Amino acid sequence: MTAPHTSTSALPGSAEIAALRARHPGAFGASPAIRARRWAAAGAVAAFIVFGLWWVGFSAERIWNGLFKLGWLFQFLFPPSHGGWLLYFLEGMGETLAMAFLGTLLAALGAIPLGFLAARNIVSNRFFHFGVRRSLDGLRGVDALIWALVFVSAVGLGPFAGVMALAMSDVGTLAKLFSEAIENVEREQSEGVRAAGADRATETRFGILPQVLPIFVSNVLYYFESNTRSATVLGVVGAGGIGLALSDRIRINDWDQVCFIVIMILVTVSIIDLLSRILRERLVGKQPLPA
Repeated sequence: MTAPHTSTSALPGSAEIAALRARHPGAFGASPAIRARRWAAAGAVAAFIVFGLWWVGFSAERIWNGLFKLGWLFQFLFPPSHGGWLLYFLEGMGETLAMAFLGTLLAALGAIPLGFLAARNIVSNRFFHFGVRRSLDGLRGVDALIWALVFVSAVGLGPFAGVMALAMSDVGTLAKLFSEAIENVEREQSEGVRAAGADRATETRFGILPQVLPIFVSNVLYYFESNTRSATVLGVVGAGGIGLALSDRIRINDWDQVCFIVIMILVTVSIIDLLSRILRERLVGKQPLPA
């Protein structure tokens, strides 16, 4: 049995290759101009990184000295001790949880109507949609710490300023997430409600809201967990909670109590994370892992 023979006439000639190269230049590798642009872009990124490191005063010596001081400070953290302030710390932790809960609740209540107004399939007017979306960008663009400084100056020290700061910071983000969920709903369910003779409000209530409500709750639970950490930071600027006790202990160098407070925060956030995950799985359902 003879081996199969490939005819050389089936192979493209140099003229055909040249025609294919002219027609599909990308299939034969990047052109010199494209390679030059890629190298120029990579060089610009590298130059920007080097400039940024120089601007912030980066140096290996500073890193080494910082790690040495951090290691020296680490010895004062252990063993952690509440120093007789356990009830005060627990009260501060409870205040932080209350700030996170109320701030998230207010943000969610404000984000639900704003999310519907920002969804294209609910409000089709371009100018109105553009105005709502840019307003949400403005709220989302200001960090909670900045809002805390503003509200501390406006309403005074205490947890109320922290609650308002968290609410203002999260309402823009939650409204954006809610609007995207509303825009991605299945149309068949809402169209079926509309075909039954329902008005727009009834269609939204029975055709859209049941689809997006589990996503709303899942996002709110996640932000409650995140706001527990954020509320701790807000206490440093006078918004109350465990962050205020933490900043005081750092200021007077009670590092064993600092370690105790940090452990309290970690345990609290871990418990909230576990409970939130269980609730999200019950509401949204556990998604199967990709094969």
